[in-house]
Amino acid sequence: MARKNHPEHTFIHQDICTWDTNEKFDFIVAWDSIFHLPLAMQRPVVSKLCNLLARGGVLMYTFGDAHGEHTDQWHNDTFYYSSIGITENLQLLMHKGLKILHLELDQYPESHVYTIAAKP
Repeated sequence: MARKNHPEHTFIHQDICTWDTNEKFDFIVAWDSIFHLPLAMQRPVVSKLCNLLARGGVLMYTFGDAHGEHTDQWHNDTFYYSSIGITENLQLLMHKGLKILHLELDQYPESHVYTIAAKP
């Protein structure tokens, strides 16, 4: 649908755990996606997203505020999620040289966090 409505833009649909490219991006958004990856993939995937940013690029993604692996019910389905938590996500972004522009628990009291960070 995105390609059809916006043919002037490039959309990439890949498994972020295995996808590899030398391309750099000005904007990366991962909304309600990374926290469904296994806990062991949290750090590698967020690191990969940081590395894919061009200078001046912006990364926006969501994650859970609780560290560890969890399951929950939604619309009669069980779903899995994991997170390295707020502190480790922020430490990782800063370690990768990104500047934190925004951090928000956006569905309080739910454990949903989003951050916006930029590569100087």
